[in-house]
Amino acid sequence: MFTVHKIDSFELPALQPYRTMRRQMEHREQGIFVAEGEKVVRRLLESAFTVVSVLLPEKWLAELEHSLQARPELIDVFVAEKQLLERLTGFSMYQGLLAVGKIPAPRSFPEILERSSKPYLLVAVDNLSNAENLGALVRNCAAFGVQAFIVGETCCSPFLRRAVRSSMGTIFQLPVIESQNLVSTLRDLQARGIRCIAAHPHVKGQCLPGANLSGDCCVLFGSEGHGIAPGVLAICDETEAIPMPATVDSLNVGSAAAVFLYEANRQRGRMGTA
Repeated sequence: MFTVHKIDSFELPALQPYRTMRRQMEHREQGIFVAEGEKVVRRLLESAFTVVSVLLPEKWLAELEHSLQARPELIDVFVAEKQLLERLTGFSMYQGLLAVGKIPAPRSFPEILERSSKPYLLVAVDNLSNAENLGALVRNCAAFGVQAFIVGETCCSPFLRRAVRSSMGTIFQLPVIESQNLVSTLRDLQARGIRCIAAHPHVKGQCLPGANLSGDCCVLFGSEGHGIAPGVLAICDETEAIPMPATVDSLNVGSAAAVFLYEANRQRGRMGTA
């Protein structure tokens, strides 16, 4: 269900999230996020997330009418010309589609694992502050069947606008746990019989082709610059590296995740062979 509001000014209180898109900490405190672009907005409308409002040029209204009508909640749809929308948001917009959604309530490990099939495949991330890289990592997790995405306390939020955009909306498909203490969270996983495997580029003698990723495991990734924090790395059950020439320090975290998660799927028989 939805209600259309044609706007010619920015004064409506409901437009506040769009006026403050650069102040994302405020959005976080309000428990909301901004979805940007046609594909991301469509995936939000198709998801189980609560949608607060949509902001778009009138030409997109007919395109999204069916998805809007199918929503269980009443959504405010604000319609304006693209030039006005760009004045509101403060930056150039290629498609002009934006939406505000609510960050879902935290989920627990028992709930997630109960709904997941074994062997479990989880991903955790430490010390990653680049929202685009975090979003790319989320996209890879969704592509390779990861059952939960654990974000450490030193990371940026996966619900930042750029992270949501970089994930192409796949964040709406992936159970997320934002840990307040990653070391404690990993220990909890280990107590449940889930091995914690650090993807760490500076490892000698332990390379990915020899890793066993076929059982319950959580693969941990860090930032490209500093990797995984020593305290977090120390509690991992093992560390594995992607073999590469000595002249290359590391891969982008999204690329590294794709390699690790493909190998995990291959070992589990989820990928066809050429």
